[in-house]
This record gives sequence, C-alpha cells and structure tokens, in this order.
Amino acid sequence: MRALLSISIITVALLARVVFANEPLYAVSLSATPVFNTPEISSVFGGKNGKTLQTDSCGQLRALEFVALPGTLFTVEKVISVGGRKVYRVTTTDYPYTAKNGYYIDSDFVEFHRDSPHERPKHLPLLEMILTRLKAANNSRYVWGGNVAKGLPEMLNRHPAARSLSLAEQKAWTLHGVDCSGLLYEATGGFTPRNTSSLVSYGSGVKIAGKSPKEIAAALKPLDLIVWPGHVMIVIDEGKVIESRLVCNNPENGVRIRDIREALAETMKRRTPSDRISSGSGEFVVRRWYQNQE
Repeated sequence: MRALLSISIITVALLARVVFANEPLYAVSLSATPVFNTPEISSVFGGKNGKTLQTDSCGQLRALEFVALPGTLFTVEKVISVGGRKVYRVTTTDYPYTAKNGYYIDSDFVEFHRDSPHERPKHLPLLEMILTRLKAANNSRYVWGGNVAKGLPEMLNRHPAARSLSLAEQKAWTLHGVDCSGLLYEATGGFTPRNTSSLVSYGSGVKIAGKSPKEIAAALKPLDLIVWPGHVMIVIDEGKVIESRLVCNNPENGVRIRDIREALAETMKRRTPSDRISSGSGEFVVRRWYQNQE
C-alpha cells in the first residue's frame, strides 16, 4: 500500500510539471499501445451506451492510427481528462506523421519518466524470420491502423462493452488484425516505416517502368515492396506476394497470399509501373529495402 501511494504521488508530481510548468514529460509503452487521432477514446469503444464501436461503413475504426510496440518512447504534450479517464496527447518518432488533431493514448498503457529515456531499440530480424511472421499472419482480419495480428485482449478490460460480444465483435473490439503496412511493421518488429507514404521511398528503387507483369515478376526478390500511397504488397518468393487489403463486405477482405503475376496484372489495370512516385497519381513502384540493411 505504501509503495502504491508513493507511485501515485510521483505520478501526480510528474503530471503537475506538464500542466503547470509546461515542461516535457516522457512516457514509455509497457505493452502494445493503441494510438488514436481523438482524445474521445471511450466514445470509440462503446459510444454513449457502451455497446457499439465507432466504425465506418466498412466496419473500420478510423480513429485508430497505429499500435505502438512495447518500449515505444512518447513525449507527452498535454494531459486531458475525458470522462474521468486520463488521456495523453503525444508524439513519437516511431510515427512521424502529422495529424490535424494530434495523437492520443490511454494513460494505463505507459509508465512515466522525468528525463527522456532511450528510444525503442530497432533490430532487423533475419529474412527467414520476417517471412515466417508474414505467412503466420495469413487469413488475419484487415484492421485500419492495426499492426498486431492477434489483437489486444486487454481492450476488453480497459474499455469493457456494456453487453455480451460475439466472437467477431470481440476481435473488432480488441483490434485483432493488421492493415497493409501494419502487416510488414509487425513482421519486422517495428523496424520498417509504419505507413505507405514512407514506404514508397524506402530502400532503393527497382526499375519497372514500361515492363509487363511477367517482366516485373522476374525482377522481384523476397521482401521487395510493390507499393503506392495507400497500399503495399510484400513479395514472399518468386511466385507469391502477401497483402492485407480492405474489401468492404467481401470474404477476400484481410491478409491473403496471392500469385505475383495475378496481383500485378490486377494492379496494372488501374496503375502504371513507375521508377518513382511523382506528384500525380495512378502509379506504383517496387522498393528493395532488405539488402540495404544486411
């Protein structure tokens, strides 16, 4: 009891530094930590009646940006009380993207530090390990902002529903699944950039302009990225790619392993192979990144 009281006093003192002294406060994620683009996190999980998720017409929680991995360092910009819960507006170098309203996390997921701790260490797994992780995610759900295929079961305790949930609803509530770039992010242990806006220039380019699906497929190597702003496919071997794609109300929704030529042919009905993404749209590129890290 005395130890808990001491921790509470320290936490209050640290919060006071942010609120009253406008000094920076740092926090480190204790476990996988969902990061949102709204401070109204409780409204996302349950709404006013505590029974529904705040989803779009495709069943996605657009309020979720990504899931920070354990050890992620945050700078706390602001402390907010929402419905009696402490929520923190934060930034992190693990997610260097702008947001109109900022990024927010539940206080329960982090521990505080007076001084800036070290950034989360990033170690590149072996190629075979990354491929094994990618394949293990096959048939996972598509989750906007998701990068933990098995989800976060603790969400059921931290934001409990006011009714019994079906298995499918439990998976949605616990962010059980990955989006396209989240699939790669989880497989690499957070080594690669989180969003496709960064992946389109990550590593080095493979020259594909003017080539056919067959010619492009012949030039690909494992872990090459077939990517454009908004989507990425990851090469598994000379014949297969893996991707997580959102197809509303369709059984093909989620993580699937596909034939490379088939995937390229489908992509090239709408997009043109290019050696770089220009300011326009309608292009895709191939980025080779793993060889640059070995």
